Formats: sequence, C-alpha cells, structure tokens
Amino acid sequence: MRRVGIVAKPDAARAPEVVTRLVDWLTERGFEVTLEKETAGIVPAVRANAANKAELPGLSDLLIVLGGDGTLLSMARAVGDLGVPIMGVNLGGLGFLTATTLDEMLPSLEAALEGRMVVEERLMLVARVVRKGAAMCEHMGLNDIVITKSAMSRIISLAVSVEGHFATAYRADGLIISTATGSTAYSLSAGGPIVAPTVDAIVLTPICSHTLTNRPIVLPASHRVEVTIQSDQEIMLTVDGQVGVGLRERDVVEIVKAASHTRLIRFPQKDFFTVLRTKLKWGER
Repeated sequence: MRRVGIVAKPDAARAPEVVTRLVDWLTERGFEVTLEKETAGIVPAVRANAANKAELPGLSDLLIVLGGDGTLLSMARAVGDLGVPIMGVNLGGLGFLTATTLDEMLPSLEAALEGRMVVEERLMLVARVVRKGAAMCEHMGLNDIVITKSAMSRIISLAVSVEGHFATAYRADGLIISTATGSTAYSLSAGGPIVAPTVDAIVLTPICSHTLTNRPIVLPASHRVEVTIQSDQEIMLTVDGQVGVGLRERDVVEIVKAASHTRLIRFPQKDFFTVLRTKLKWGER
C-alpha cells in the first residue's frame, strides 16, 4: 500500500485537525495522499492531491473515512467493485461501521499498512427498479434498501416474491431489505434480528405491519427478491438512506446480491460482539 485516500465529514468539528494530522503522519512516511475535494476544502493549508469522490477509490490502495457511518456508506458505494479496503474512524455519534476511535486511529493505520489488521468482506445489495418491463435505474447499497410510504400516505400494499415464487404480501408502512451489516441499523429499530455482519444474508423486515403474522425473515444472499408495488400513492425507495427514487403502482423492485463486497478494516481485538457491547450496551440492560 503506497496510496492513501482520505475523506472526512466536512461539518465534523474535529475534521480539519484530524485530516491535518493524518496527512502529516502519512507524508512523513513516504505515502502518496489524496484528499476528497470537499475534504481538501476544509484544510486549505494542507498540501496534498485532491480528487472528487467518484475518482478517489481508483487513486487509492487504502481509504480512510473520518466521520460517521453515513460518510462510510457513501464511500462504500463509490468504491463499488474496485475492492479498495476502507478504515472508518469515528468523529462522533454511534459509529457502528466507523468503529475505530481517534485514539486508535494511528495505531490502527500503522497496523493496516503493515498487514496486521483484519479485513472483513461485507455483502452489498443491488436494487433495480423495473417499470413496464424496462429497467429504470440501479443502485448498490451496503446497509439496506427501504421501500416506504410518504409522510401523508396511507398504508401501502407490497407483494414479495423470492426466487420467482410468491412469498407473502405486506400491508404496512414499508419494508426494509437489509444486509447483515445493515441489520443493526434501520432494520433493528423496526424489530429485525441482529445478524453477524460477515454472514451473506438478506433480511426482510416490515415496518409497522398490519398483519400480526408478518415477522422478519432471513434469506440466503443468493436468492433474488422482487417487491411489486400494489398501491397508487406516493412511495419512495431509498438506498442506505442516501439515494432516493420515487416509485409507482406496479413498479417492481428487484434486489440481488452484488458481485462485489465492501472490504472493511478492523483491529483483531475489536470483534463484532465488542462493538455490540460498546455501541448498544448489548447484554447490559
């Protein structure tokens, strides 16, 4: 690893200080550093290359994300199938994906550059919107694909098929289709199960279902899920809570396993259960 890309949440209070420290540390050791353009804008005195978010993964052997989970999710989609490993450093908030603390940042980085960190392969999903038989758009997500009614809409009706076979119908406020990584995000708050993040699985979690027998279900990631919209009202598809697409009645949302995985770097000592206990106080209350 000789090329390191850095992207920071620009409105994080400590971002300028941390970016400056990182660039100094890396350049002193002979690494080529490239900052995401918005990140470069918050440290005008720092001398480093700059690139836009889409270009940054192609110029990097390692990406360091400073901020929260939202910043990391955005970069995971930008990396796509390039396979560039990502180290997330938490600058505040819950930080399930950006689990490395500021105190751990430089020791973690040193270990990563020396190959002493664990690289976890995380499943990504692809959502394709099909309207009247034609694909309208396609988006990749690390956490979840969510279909929800708008603020003023009534309950929506959705029909779900798995591997071409009808599975169930939902009358609910919406449906969350998440990866194991996303099982501790929106899906968890809607009553979904916690799934170990390296498991290749798809979790279907209804949002406020009006049928008591509708419960979350875990499927193999190899299965194709199709959700058909059966309500004529305002409905939205969101990917990782960051990309939005309006849906119409009879639209079909196809969800499949992405060809690529997101590669996240973590300390060997900081396993999934350590993060659960730290972030959720799991087993303590």
